[in-house]
Amino acid sequence: MQLMSKLLAAYITTLLTMVLIDLVWLGVIARPWYLQGIGHLMAERPNVPVAVLFYAVFALGLMVFAVAPQSSVPGWRASAAAAAMFGFFCYATYDLTNLATLKNWPIWLAALDMAWGVLVSVASAVAGKAVLDRWPFS
Repeated sequence: MQLMSKLLAAYITTLLTMVLIDLVWLGVIARPWYLQGIGHLMAERPNVPVAVLFYAVFALGLMVFAVAPQSSVPGWRASAAAAAMFGFFCYATYDLTNLATLKNWPIWLAALDMAWGVLVSVASAVAGKAVLDRWPFS
């Protein structure tokens, strides 16, 4: 039971970290770049239920591949390395598929998005690992 609570706390932290960072990235920092590169494809409003599903699934993937496997290893470095690879491969799958199948998908945007996938994955997994290492808080 304590292990489940610990993993749930780490998952929630991973999820919330990703959502918060990604909202700032997509809504403020990178919005002009996405509008410039693929604005003609973007919806006026995001499909919120699908976005929620994406974040829930992606955070679960980070837990399965980057956070939980490192539960017996103190510190964040191994989780960060695994999260970087997970984020790279996931975002590369999306961006390279778009480059292969869509007209005028900008290469620079694909590279930027893949780099973002690495960064947001590392930050989220490291936050989740910090909770996993310190749970229960005293």
